[in-house]
Amino acid sequence: MHETPQQRIWRDRVEALIGLAAPMLDLVLNAGDRVSRTLAPGDSDYYPIRAPAEAFELGSARRDGERPARPEPVD
Repeated sequence: MHETPQQRIWRDRVEALIGLAAPMLDLVLNAGDRVSRTLAPGDSDYYPIRAPAEAFELGSARRDGERPARPEPVD
């Protein structure tokens, strides 16, 4: 669907506004992150899904031409 000239003008204005606000919003997010880390340095409720040493890579899971192994049926 084609844009009307008025829609194009408004889209350009909104994109310009977002472009101008982005650095300020990045600073706000960064400051909030720093404040939250300062106030609660030991987040005991956070448990990573997988340890970094156990990172899963698709290339190692399935080699070219190999089919994934089927799990054994459970009786």
